[in-house]
Amino acid sequence: MTNRIENKFKELRARGKKAFITFITAGDPSLKITEALAVAFEQAGVDILELGVPFSDPLADGPTIQAASQRALHKKVTLEKILDTVKKIRSQTHLPIALMTYYNPVLHFGEERFIRQAREAGVDGVIVPDLPPEEAGNWIKIARRNNLSTIFFLSPTTTSKRLKRIVQVSSGFIYYVSIAGVTGARKDLPVEIRDKIRLAKRHTKTPICVGFGVSTAAQVKSLAQMADGVIVGSAIVNEIQKNSGKKDLVKNVARFVSRLSGTLSK
Repeated sequence: MTNRIENKFKELRARGKKAFITFITAGDPSLKITEALAVAFEQAGVDILELGVPFSDPLADGPTIQAASQRALHKKVTLEKILDTVKKIRSQTHLPIALMTYYNPVLHFGEERFIRQAREAGVDGVIVPDLPPEEAGNWIKIARRNNLSTIFFLSPTTTSKRLKRIVQVSSGFIYYVSIAGVTGARKDLPVEIRDKIRLAKRHTKTPICVGFGVSTAAQVKSLAQMADGVIVGSAIVNEIQKNSGKKDLVKNVARFVSRLSGTLSK
């Protein structure tokens, strides 16, 4: 069974391109719209889709994604329903999909059962912000057996010793958190990102993608010059909320995403 995330990076490297990765919260404003957005995003130049699993205590997320999580939870969105939506997306597109979930829903679902069913549904990778690699031995073993990428975080405060451990166990890509803080669109990003990414690249060939705080086309273009991919989340979630209830929600959000992705093709 091939892994679409790994294949996507091979394909992009061969073309001298960088990955444009988008995050949306599954079920905000509905799972039907999440499905439609996923299909539209592929046409809008998205290389990998991160689907956020709504959770009541999302410690890594800022106000925008917290609010999206709450809206989805009010709609009774569950992990089972999200996996069912992934199956529907998968029948329409080969867009690589990574789930971003906190560990509590996985623990409740059952670690091995979750990994197996996620892979069967068509998920290619999983990001678990509150599962550090030091405690993920069993997860990594089961995920590797099922060819599911496990995407770990590097941050501005990661020590060189811990960096070496993280790059050893990460697969698919490594998520470089651009700021010491939670998610959320920001006007300015730290200037030392370039040095931090360069340091990480000395220790791994696994792609490194930058997220947290990325919100403008100029930031996407700038970060793509130093990383293997750029991740945009809160700015897109904001756009979804802005278009909530509108007939053209999917078209409008896809147009917004296309403007961001377009900076990587110029």
